[in-house]
Amino acid sequence: MLPVPKGLRNLLPSWQELKACRFAFFNGSIVGFIIGILPGAGSTIASFISYGIEKAVSKHPEKFGSGVPEGVAAPEGANNAETGGALVPMLTLGIPGSGTTAILLAAFVLWGLKPGPLMIQENPQLFWGLVASMYIGNVILLILNIPMIPLFAQILKLPQYVLYPIIFGIAMVGVYSVSDSLFDLALLALFGLLGYAMRKLDYPQAPLILGMVLGDSMERALRQSLMMSQGDLSILVSRPLSAGMLLLTVLVLVSPLFRRANALRMKAID
Repeated sequence: MLPVPKGLRNLLPSWQELKACRFAFFNGSIVGFIIGILPGAGSTIASFISYGIEKAVSKHPEKFGSGVPEGVAAPEGANNAETGGALVPMLTLGIPGSGTTAILLAAFVLWGLKPGPLMIQENPQLFWGLVASMYIGNVILLILNIPMIPLFAQILKLPQYVLYPIIFGIAMVGVYSVSDSLFDLALLALFGLLGYAMRKLDYPQAPLILGMVLGDSMERALRQSLMMSQGDLSILVSRPLSAGMLLLTVLVLVSPLFRRANALRMKAID
């Protein structure tokens, strides 16, 4: 592991790193905000999708996983942008976009507030105070996190035979505390072994996680759309937003194929 830099000046990114991450910042912000608007998606999904997109469009995807700045900036940007995006459905429709906004919605209801289209007009002080709190929270987060970077890095220096049992123990306590079910603990162990096997066989784990998290919601939404259109698939591309998102998905899926074909062509020319 590389030595942890000391001093605030050495902890800040260099101009070259900022330049390399300029598109990653944009990617993470846009993806995180869009995912945040979708109810129930969450920051984990936003980070995974942003990382996948950044890796797909990168000129050196083989370096991802080794700590390149783009691979860190994109998911972290998405993680932060998702927080603001999750407030959109909560404030405008009363639908929480994440677990945090669900707690916030419950607090609003306890105080007799009704989030919805008229909330900004009826409670402008609360709305703009909430917006201001986001800026203040980011500044406080920056002030607290930068001095703690060396401490976080020291945790990663723990040997794997010490760190992994701690993580596994915390996961077991968390799973059992939710449902009090030994069956869920067995599932945890099973999927832990599956993740270990996928890592050894060099299979990406992110698509499996996203499929398990979003699969049920996507199937339900697809059934609802087909019921509304009486089985007509054109409803999926009849609106500009849905058509644009499907086109973006196709481009993300096929871009690695084009890159690989171009690499093979350049290799043949050489």
